[in-house]
Amino acid sequence: MPASMETPSRNADPGTPVRHRVAVLVQHGVIPFEVGIPHRIFGGARNADGADLYEVVTCSPHGPGPVRAEADFEIHVVHGPEVLETADTVIVPAAHERSVAHTEGRLPEEMAAAFARIRPGARLVSICTGSYFLAAAGYLDGLRATTHWSSTDHFQRLFPRVRVEPDVLYVDNGAILTSAGVGSGVDLCLHLVRRDHGIAVANASARRTVVPPHREGGQAQYIQRPVPQPQQAATAAARSWALDRLDQPLTLRELAECEAMSVRTFTRRFREEVGTSPGQWLTQQRVERARHLLESSDLSVDQVARQAGFGTAASMRQHLQAVIGVSPSAYRRTFRATSAF
Repeated sequence: MPASMETPSRNADPGTPVRHRVAVLVQHGVIPFEVGIPHRIFGGARNADGADLYEVVTCSPHGPGPVRAEADFEIHVVHGPEVLETADTVIVPAAHERSVAHTEGRLPEEMAAAFARIRPGARLVSICTGSYFLAAAGYLDGLRATTHWSSTDHFQRLFPRVRVEPDVLYVDNGAILTSAGVGSGVDLCLHLVRRDHGIAVANASARRTVVPPHREGGQAQYIQRPVPQPQQAATAAARSWALDRLDQPLTLRELAECEAMSVRTFTRRFREEVGTSPGQWLTQQRVERARHLLESSDLSVDQVARQAGFGTAASMRQHLQAVIGVSPSAYRRTFRATSAF
């Protein structure tokens, strides 16, 4: 069973389901939007009976009381760092007030004391430059990680033992996850809901929040790309055409012909718009189609493979293993019961 799905070790009344507790650790200078992301995404995740799957609480290393936001107001935080002792997931948003974590690569005393309260086995997540605090605590040593694109060079110099990936939306190391700029925090939280409870639950949470249900973590950050002029053709029609034909072999030339472009021009513009190559995008869509069918249908694994466009069960098994780390049969056993939406 994945670590994120394990039964929490917190005490509960016998017979009472224990919701996964998410603690958002905020500091002075916090970006208000980032504080709200976990509450909206995890707070909107419910099972087939409509019951909340997560409990989201906000805490401060300074204790209960006001926390200065990046904007012209304060956030009144009810909980102190003691909440971290019972958290199953701890999320550290960015704070615009510079600390020794940003300048010297070490934890401020209050944050070090707060991190010491985190129980063994808890999942650790950063949004944007909240990654500086995970790195300063040593959690990211030897691991892949990301942060806001404008800070990646500085982050790498300050933490040379971290393997920085500057051009992705988020990085999943299992129990430790980092995301890039502010908006990618939404993508990472949805990814966690999808990882914990499957596509149907994550999509329902995304619909409640009115955000796209899925952007692959390997998709590039939006970094100084030229905005297409109105007269320039887009690749949306080709993508829509491909989604209607995922069960068929699709070639790059066919996609380019949908937009009346050369293969070279289409490939360049596709990458500018989507952040990945047409081939990688097709594989991502086929994996998502396979996951949906495994959760929601009685089709055999061979039939799912054909309808998702993988052709054979062996090919689908290889791609699912690479993306989610489990076989099609194991995925279906884990998530079939929670997909009745």
